[in-house]
Amino acid sequence: MDESVVERMERVDRAIAEYVRPDTFPVAIRMLAPGEPVPEGVRVPSQSVGERWIVCQSIGIARRYGWGVAVGREDVICPLAAVAFGFRKPNDAFLSGYAAVGMYCESEDAAASLEASTWKFEPGLYDHVCVAPLGRASFEPHVVAVYANSAQVMRLANAALYARGGRIESTTGGRLDCAEIVIQTMTANAPKVILPCNGDRVFGMAQDTEMVFALPWAFAGELVAGLEGTQRGGVRYPIPVAMRSTMTMPKRYQELLDMLEREG
Repeated sequence: MDESVVERMERVDRAIAEYVRPDTFPVAIRMLAPGEPVPEGVRVPSQSVGERWIVCQSIGIARRYGWGVAVGREDVICPLAAVAFGFRKPNDAFLSGYAAVGMYCESEDAAASLEASTWKFEPGLYDHVCVAPLGRASFEPHVVAVYANSAQVMRLANAALYARGGRIESTTGGRLDCAEIVIQTMTANAPKVILPCNGDRVFGMAQDTEMVFALPWAFAGELVAGLEGTQRGGVRYPIPVAMRSTMTMPKRYQELLDMLEREG
């Protein structure tokens, strides 16, 4: 990997740590094309630990353990993610909403509509999804994702809009957030705000206090400039609350203070 890419990733990682302060590592995410080797130091769980990890679980391990992880067809046992990431072709059962009816949708029509709206890559376009902490990654990412609380995500959204204005537009199905983080962001080539899904909360350990901010890697320099610019403008985290005023003390506290002041 080019040294300038390493320096850029370290700079973005430092800026997020300084201005946003997330509890877990921001993660670098790269989709590996067929024939593209797994980067050095990255573990394929089916080969390295004899386990099969799903995408949200792999992101959780990367952001909490600090590991580099790559998962593909032989690893991903979540059928929804396997289809979304193009590791397996959708069949009639998937398209009909078999996995969603009765759980997320009351009817087959609604379930089929939910599956049709899921973000997807074409089958065979990629072999693996590769994830690692941004400051330690041995590969250049396609997407950077930050799990953070709502105030921190607001901070990132403000920074992303600093130069160009407008709005951040995202879609959610409340389900399969791995596809929304990676595929939506890559397809739209724009920053996104994502709600962690049920699976990410169960298998990736996403917390009730967390949301996700994802951005294309090409946008990272603009994000850093936006973090710096909004910091100068007074948009900061932790949020500076209104504490600078004379407090009203309880009546007996006031009386005691009057006594102390009279007595010198």
